Amino acid sequence: MAVAELGVVVLDCPDPRALARFYAELLGGTVEGAGEGDWVDLKLPGGRALAFQAAPGYVPPQWPAPGHSQQFHLDLNVPDLDAAEEAVLGLGAKPLDTEDRSRNWRVYADPAGHPFCLCAC
Repeated sequence: MAVAELGVVVLDCPDPRALARFYAELLGGTVEGAGEGDWVDLKLPGGRALAFQAAPGYVPPQWPAPGHSQQFHLDLNVPDLDAAEEAVLGLGAKPLDTEDRSRNWRVYADPAGHPFCLCAC
């Protein structure tokens, strides 16, 4: 029997509203709590959620950098890597790994610097 149930994944960032809008454009869903404050929720289709929390002095993770752990990353499944790449770059993501285009995944950073992968499904 499980002790707990995952509630929400929270990303620290300098601007919760801006990062929530980025992920809403990428994943769909509804941004909630976007008024004043340090916390914003993104309610995703299917009942899942991501949350964004203001972090004074936020320093983005480095990838790849063994001495500066990324802490976590999101794997996002997509049906077409090339089309998804064009979309995320248009939303403000930055490519982190463009060397091997033969793989079925690609690595990017969101506007606050969190790494995420687009994975062909």
